[in-house]
Amino acid sequence: MKHFPIFMALEGRRVVVSGGGEAALAKLRLLLKTEAKLVVVTEDAAPEIAQWAQDGRLTLIRRAMEPGDALCARLFYAANEDDAEDARVAELAHRDGALVNIVDNLEDSQFITPAMVDRDPVVVAIGTEGAAPVLARAIKKDIEERLSPRLGLMARMGKAFRARAEALPFGVKRREFWADYYAQGVASETDASSSLEALLDKHLTAKPKEGRVDLVGAGPGDPELLTLKARKALDEADVVIYDRLVAPEILELARREAVMLSAGKEGFGPSVTQDAINEMIVSHARSGAHVVRLKSGDPTVFGRLDEEIDACDASGIAWTIIPGITSASAAVAALGQSFTKRGRNSGVRFITGHDTKGFADHDWKTLASEGEVAAIYMGKKSARFIQGRLLMHGADPLTQVTVIENASRPEQRILATTLGELEPTLTHANLTGPALVFLGLAPRAALVAAQHHEMEAAI
Repeated sequence: MKHFPIFMALEGRRVVVSGGGEAALAKLRLLLKTEAKLVVVTEDAAPEIAQWAQDGRLTLIRRAMEPGDALCARLFYAANEDDAEDARVAELAHRDGALVNIVDNLEDSQFITPAMVDRDPVVVAIGTEGAAPVLARAIKKDIEERLSPRLGLMARMGKAFRARAEALPFGVKRREFWADYYAQGVASETDASSSLEALLDKHLTAKPKEGRVDLVGAGPGDPELLTLKARKALDEADVVIYDRLVAPEILELARREAVMLSAGKEGFGPSVTQDAINEMIVSHARSGAHVVRLKSGDPTVFGRLDEEIDACDASGIAWTIIPGITSASAAVAALGQSFTKRGRNSGVRFITGHDTKGFADHDWKTLASEGEVAAIYMGKKSARFIQGRLLMHGADPLTQVTVIENASRPEQRILATTLGELEPTLTHANLTGPALVFLGLAPRAALVAAQHHEMEAAI
């Protein structure tokens, strides 16, 4: 993000525009919606600008810009539609201490004006950092169609009612009141006023809401693989307790006011204990909060879900499981493969490389059989142990093995090897992200060719 979006206070502040043609008109139509003191400096003003000056909506100075014209200005627009003149007046404005925008010149501008959806006092700003103005306009059109024309009225009435709403306790109770208000439509100020009074009475007399827990799968990392139900839970959560492997892009989707707590679980390393996590979940839910326990992948697959459910049950707290796409599904898709294939295997095993006691033991003899397919979670640090167990039970050293690091994420990496070469392949690869090991699966030939081409290009 090269441009940080803010809403700047312009009430009573000077905003200066240099130029009197179409570019200046486009900016002025937007700026006239503010309460800024507008000044236009130009030798040749369009009729609309002259009329606005006559109506007292702005001050028009009919001459070329001079030093000092932008003094005390909060913003300055160079809109002369002439590169040399825009550069000249921008330099003068810089010296006067104003923030400068040169129309259609992103590189030399200190700020940019986004596309806007105006439901005053509700304003939605859309920016693409100058990369795709057409896209910004398309997004604006979509939002315009979604937002009620009466949204501004509702916001103004809500603002006037704020002092009355403070009769509700700060936090969840007050937030639920406002959510109920904005979820309904109003036809007039009278309608909005009576609606607010009735809603306040309803919320003041309502019984305290009980907390609840959503046990949510965050998927393998790609935010676009997050389910709609998981997205809704994040948008409503009061508290989000998340694992270390949950992608930052997914955490960004949580409601801004939500309390974000890291559970920090890490295999073979320092981590928050499961008992401490259970206590976090229960204590926040008891206080009436909507808690989202956010787990990487799918919480029902190696997510220690039962222990957290038991903790909720023991405390009489309602819970819901919201499944996610497990990392193995995203990883096998990256291979262009299917878990099962007619004539090869009719089943697949999901196993873990280690558990709370250390390296996990399995039915290695069956897994070593020809045609078996297994997705091995947490298999990176236990790779040598898995390799040794399988070879000891007669597995073919040439059995295809694929390792997928950071499945579904931009930094995803696929390593194709064999069981006999699993180690030292992993050691040499120096994997740093979460990885899945697939026994009996290899990337499709097209993927291997594409990766080989990428490697040659990099060289």
